[in-house]
Amino acid sequence: MASHCPDYKEIYRFDHFTELWEHYGYGGDMQELRLQEFGRVKGITYLDHAGTTLFPESQIKGFYQDIARNIYGNPHSLNPSSKLTHDTVERVRYRILEHFNTSPEEYTVIFTAGSTAALRLVADSFPWSPPAAEEPGSSFCYLTDNHTSVVGIRGAAAKLGATTLPVLPQHVETRARDAPWATGGDVCHLFCYPAQSNFSGRKYPLSYVKGIQGGRLYPACDRQGQWMVLLDAASFVSCSSLDLQECPADFIPISFYKIFGFPTGLGALLVRNRAAVLLRKGYFGGGTAAAYLAEEDYFVPASNVSSRFEDGTISFLDIISLHHGFDSLYRITGSMFKIQMHTFGLARYTYIHLSSLLHCNKQPVAQIYCENDFQDPSRQGAIINFNLLNSHGSVVGYSLVDRLASLFNIHVRTGCFCNTGACQIFLGISDQNIKHNLEAGHVCGDNIDLVDGRPTGSVRVSFGYMTTFEDCQNFLSFVVNCFVDKPLRMHEERLTHLKTADSSPRSPTSERHNAPDLTPSFTSNLNGEEGVIKNGQIKDSQTLTNIFIYPIKSCAAFEVSEWPLGNRGLQYDRTWMVVNENGVCLSQKREPRLCLIQPSISLASNMLHIQAPGMMSISMPLEDPLEMKTSQSKVCGDRVQTVDCGDEVASWFSGFLGKPCHLIRQSPESTRDMKKGLGQAELDSRTSLSLVNEAQYLLINRASVALLQECISSSPDSGLGTFDALQLIKRFRANLVISGACPFEEDDWSNLKIGEMLFQVACRCARCHMICIDPETGSRTQEPLKSLTDFKKGKVTFGVYLLQRSMECSSATFMLSVGNSVHPDMPSI
Repeated sequence: MASHCPDYKEIYRFDHFTELWEHYGYGGDMQELRLQEFGRVKGITYLDHAGTTLFPESQIKGFYQDIARNIYGNPHSLNPSSKLTHDTVERVRYRILEHFNTSPEEYTVIFTAGSTAALRLVADSFPWSPPAAEEPGSSFCYLTDNHTSVVGIRGAAAKLGATTLPVLPQHVETRARDAPWATGGDVCHLFCYPAQSNFSGRKYPLSYVKGIQGGRLYPACDRQGQWMVLLDAASFVSCSSLDLQECPADFIPISFYKIFGFPTGLGALLVRNRAAVLLRKGYFGGGTAAAYLAEEDYFVPASNVSSRFEDGTISFLDIISLHHGFDSLYRITGSMFKIQMHTFGLARYTYIHLSSLLHCNKQPVAQIYCENDFQDPSRQGAIINFNLLNSHGSVVGYSLVDRLASLFNIHVRTGCFCNTGACQIFLGISDQNIKHNLEAGHVCGDNIDLVDGRPTGSVRVSFGYMTTFEDCQNFLSFVVNCFVDKPLRMHEERLTHLKTADSSPRSPTSERHNAPDLTPSFTSNLNGEEGVIKNGQIKDSQTLTNIFIYPIKSCAAFEVSEWPLGNRGLQYDRTWMVVNENGVCLSQKREPRLCLIQPSISLASNMLHIQAPGMMSISMPLEDPLEMKTSQSKVCGDRVQTVDCGDEVASWFSGFLGKPCHLIRQSPESTRDMKKGLGQAELDSRTSLSLVNEAQYLLINRASVALLQECISSSPDSGLGTFDALQLIKRFRANLVISGACPFEEDDWSNLKIGEMLFQVACRCARCHMICIDPETGSRTQEPLKSLTDFKKGKVTFGVYLLQRSMECSSATFMLSVGNSVHPDMPSI
């Protein structure tokens, strides 16, 4: 039934829309958001977000401030600026995996020039095999509703003997069999499908991933072998949450400009680790080799998957900018679920109104290419594909629509959108029509919109997280003003569909921020009990003279006379660390002023107190509340699960250091094992570490310090006079200081006993420029490192790393105390 609408603007009321859809916006004023973050869009109706979305101004400003503050060097070097780049890039890799609810244990991020380059990488590296006498060869299978870049894989596959099978979307389920082939074997097959069609916005079931891998769905149910799935997620992830725990595809290509708008020319291939081992690579570029010979065909690839496939220097500044993309995206919207609901609501409203528009003779104004009725955001994305019709039912060429839209500052996309398969299905274009159109002069991307009166393409509008209701209003008004024969009529029955959708869907599991139980559990690996070493008898020989705790990594020491032990060493030693805005650990090598930050711990009140010159002191509980945000960081190449300590303490550290940073702590549940190969003896593989660099404890000898102090003082060009012994001790940042031994005697120890506690010597401590930083002022002098190098003839080691081995005491608690006797066990020679 059609009704006459003399004032068609009344049908586009904002209050009507918000009554029917409660998921519009992100809790604030969308117009204010547009003004603050997207002011350049003023006067423009941008509806080509499936082509590329728009970046917010805060993302670019944050990125600029980042690269203005920091020096990022080539990550293939080993200097400090290169190390910063490497650490930051690794943090970005983790954040990408976190965004897709997976981890480095399951997937690897390989950076590429875009999703097309990621697809090319799969095409060139997949283990295609030709048919053999006993078994058929590999199959490359793909839905006909796929991007050109996916279909193009067939060229590379065919060259290596694989057969190609295009699959109509409906056949995946209708041709499934109850008794599929058994999966497995040496022959690998690849099935490719889009999570969301870039043509129509149709969302294909993510359950297809496991269905194909398990041989239950077509075509896997017809062909024996090992089936792998490439899920093209480039269109899907722009407005939807992808949970790789639920759909563990083997290969997922993405482009970041589809999500953030910036940077362009950067994408990634997310590879399931168990699939990565099957990939074969011919060409090798800089950074991908463990070793090779120039005059012999000898090449060993890098063991790390991402290093193996990232030829040459990656686009590291673009990669670093992704941090700011994630920051802005989540700060503005809160979650991908909110983006999905916001954009789907706008698309659905526009779809229903567009499909309800009628000419004066009751003929429809638009033919919309869609296989559902926009009732379910899990089945339809924020894309509307259509052609406009005149009152006689003939298609209005998309080029005319595009030109008129441009006059009204409305930005849309036209053509076949690099998806010929979907274009043929929806527009009824046969294979012969495609060839005939080419002969008539029409090629992909041109403006020849009609051939013999038949459309060669269509119009697409797509929505992004910053799209407003006014954008939809402007577009619909444009269609009515320019293409409707008046008076306008509306299809009343279709308009009632606005009220039928469920506007309160549940958030997917991957969007819930379930805080893990962060209650600390210091369960010792020594008889399962937490320990404290009791005072030993003080003897005239070697003695423990000082105990230093470093609660915050790279900050000042907290000296104590006795202290309890946990399963990672001294309790709360290196439990916290400061990271920059990208989540990369800050050390004194990068921020010397960290040494001026003085933490202290009160076990009685269960508080960490932090002071610094010119700052009010700040305190926080030793144990974090359950709702704190978790993330992952790196310490000396190890991934560590961490907990953010909140905005208040972050503001304090940012104010003192003069740059954005956060304080994080190691999650109590996080495990980090001692690296192998550090010591002379076999190490206990169960040794657990805090945020220390190498081992649980660092021990130095006062006699060794005194000898180095004498060496520095007697240096003819030091110009420093006498070095204070305690200041020199503080530069070496040891946990335990002993007296009574000969200088550098500790270098040859293999085990020692302090009080009732047995320790294993793991290795000598290799020294870096940290010892050149004055712990009292933060200034640098090279003399300690230079003198140490000269004295030890180029071997820059000082002190030894220790691991706790066992406790010779029946007590449930253990404590180290100043005055404990020290008994070294010299190795036999």
